Amino acid sequence: MKAICATDLSAASEATIENETCLASLGRIGVEEIHLVTVIPSNVHAGMPGIDFEERREQALARYRRVIDNAGFDTEAHVVRGTPHRRINGIADTIGASLTVVGSRGQSPLENRVIGSTARNLARTTVVPLLVNRIEREADAPAVVREHLFQRLLYATDFSENADRTFEAFSYLRHATQEATLVHVETPTDPGLPEDEDPNARLESLAAQLEDWGIETRTVVRQGDPAAEILAAEVEYEPTTILVGSRGRSRLRRLLLGSVSEDIVARADGNVMLVPPNRMA
Repeated sequence: MKAICATDLSAASEATIENETCLASLGRIGVEEIHLVTVIPSNVHAGMPGIDFEERREQALARYRRVIDNAGFDTEAHVVRGTPHRRINGIADTIGASLTVVGSRGQSPLENRVIGSTARNLARTTVVPLLVNRIEREADAPAVVREHLFQRLLYATDFSENADRTFEAFSYLRHATQEATLVHVETPTDPGLPEDEDPNARLESLAAQLEDWGIETRTVVRQGDPAAEILAAEVEYEPTTILVGSRGRSRLRRLLLGSVSEDIVARADGNVMLVPPNRMA
């Protein structure tokens, strides 16, 4: 499995790359090859006053490669120019990546760096599963908030086709997962199931599959606004990562994800993994 690790050379992205526990978690789910991607925005030039991007970039990438090599991964680096999320998506598609990883400090208005806006844009446009690794918001030398990326997963589902596709990610995540919470949010205006179907029964069926793999599993049905209830469940159950599809059942309302996914990426306390729809669908 190949993974993209996007970096803007900020402290936030460095925390993701240099955390040994996070790297070990990627190894456990089958990642063997990591591609470092640095995108230079089109409006940034090496000759700008007071800026030595080239030297700083080369030193940082060399350090990152040593860390990743020492963790046992094959490593390649890509330095490209353009719009960050478009170039990251393009490289992921070209190399056949199975995962894109980006560090983000979340919604702090003081930390609206390139990687922050890139995380939000990738949440809307990613072509492969996207892992947003949450970094401490208020620190000069920030650390990752929750190191064990896939140890405790909160899987949110509206029982749509892409939610089912997202559940299939457990086929590889299970090698690093000990506990899972399966959550469905009912909304009065756009229910996710026909009236004669029981969401608890659907969740229990999914839970049985995970328990066969030795994953301790709970099921939860909540009512209300999807983003608010998913985030409330995160506070209650403290997962290391929220796992959710990037499109929901209703195209017009984008019930589970779309605008909701952007809200979760911005406001979640911990990590978020988004799984996009199959591009052939």
